[in-house]
Amino acid sequence: MVTFFKNPQYDFIGKRKIAYGISLFFILLGIISIIAHGGLKYGVDFTGGNLVQIKLEKPYDVGKLRGILLNDAKLKSVEIQTFGNPSTFLLKYKENYDADKLAKLIENKIGQKVMVERNETVGPRVGKELQVKALEALLIGLFLMLIYIWIRFDFTFGVGSIIALFHDVFITIGILSLLNREFTIQIIAALLTIVGYSINDSIVVSDKIREELKKYSQGVSIKKLIGIFNSSINATLSRTIITSLTTLIVLIAILLFAGPVIFDFALALTIGVIVGTYSSIFVVAALVVEWRTRKARKAQTAKS
Repeated sequence: MVTFFKNPQYDFIGKRKIAYGISLFFILLGIISIIAHGGLKYGVDFTGGNLVQIKLEKPYDVGKLRGILLNDAKLKSVEIQTFGNPSTFLLKYKENYDADKLAKLIENKIGQKVMVERNETVGPRVGKELQVKALEALLIGLFLMLIYIWIRFDFTFGVGSIIALFHDVFITIGILSLLNREFTIQIIAALLTIVGYSINDSIVVSDKIREELKKYSQGVSIKKLIGIFNSSINATLSRTIITSLTTLIVLIAILLFAGPVIFDFALALTIGVIVGTYSSIFVVAALVVEWRTRKARKAQTAKS
């Protein structure tokens, strides 16, 4: 197996307060950005708008079509997806722009026939319902993971992992807000994928810690506990870094070459993978150690 680190001896737990500071900085930055932007910038899926499917006589470049819609139709923002073949496009935009009028404008600009095959309006009420459903999906996913980790490990690992997942999701949302990206169904799908990715890394580290703790049936001192957690994180470090790097290589390729259709999805995943890797190393185990050491100190104080 390829390894990046041979016998690493890094004191991750000893640096946990620095990690807390870094996490707090990005969380506050995200909160400030969301407040400054007046909330999250929702896409058509969540706010309501128009969904128009058009068919051209011949395939056409998505980038050029986007330019026509933004510069000539004066749409502030538009989502464009190819639909089935390179001459059929699905357009999503917020403005009250008539579909037939839009098709005529595109016709004049590109010199070929444009047919409107579908024209729907997403009302604000439907958009609001989607916001609620998206939040429910995210919270239910986190709750079910808490139950799973609680059963497989113990409650402290479950709580630590769920806090880390909230940490990963919120920092990702904060950075996307900072970059002024729209929140669409694609972003929600990316956030749910991040939750699954992050919990996978957390379980690997937690499983290693559990194996090491089983060797000490009589319990361990706080110093020994910190040593066990550090050695477990170090033992899984190569696996964590290699997994993250291989995932990032694919995501960066998508960001560079796949075009604007799935750019935001790949961007959210890229941020999430980086933050998730950081949290699996610095956050989950550190929170469990913090919990257990405080509990042990309270017990010692009670005895004395």
